[in-house]
Amino acid sequence: MNSNNVLASIEAMVFAAGDPVEPSKLAEVLDIDVENVIKMLGHLQAAYDERNGGLRIIRVDGKYQICTREEYGEEVRGLLEIKKNTPLSQAAFEVLAIVAYNKSVTRSFIEQIRGVDCSGSIANLIQKGLIEEKGRLDLPGRPLVYGTTDRFLRCFSLNSLEDLPDLPEDTAEKDEDQTSLFDKEKEEILKEAEDEGDEEVDET
Repeated sequence: MNSNNVLASIEAMVFAAGDPVEPSKLAEVLDIDVENVIKMLGHLQAAYDERNGGLRIIRVDGKYQICTREEYGEEVRGLLEIKKNTPLSQAAFEVLAIVAYNKSVTRSFIEQIRGVDCSGSIANLIQKGLIEEKGRLDLPGRPLVYGTTDRFLRCFSLNSLEDLPDLPEDTAEKDEDQTSLFDKEKEEILKEAEDEGDEEVDET
């Protein structure tokens, strides 16, 4: 298979995949090195940008996807009769920022920072596909851990969470003063368990 055919095959597979696809999967199908696939994806990206058409190839967390350009979003929505999503509330944006900058957090951690119940905002962000459940902490109660999704990266044109803008200095200083998420969760949950145990001993 010559290079033009390989390039066309990669383009076809990325288009057909719909969701972001890993270069390693493309390399496995084509039986070529991952490095060559990434190089050809770069050529495709450059070709799409040079043509400046309605499509482009983006990289999301090391994966690649063909999507429409932002400036044609209104026309695409009109054709597909997709209603505009309801804008995120200020509360939802704050929750999303906490999740994104901390990478993985529990609901109690979010609520400790904001000082209010955040279940509604979390549910809304999950429904919009911006955050998702990433598992549970191996602690009493097995609290759920939330993190951002590939959709979040696409919506904010980020390749990874490392591309997030720096926090203001005062906020960054506060973060440095905080104990790490998992240590803090463990400390609080274990303390509650110990207190309950002490109460049971007193009753007996």
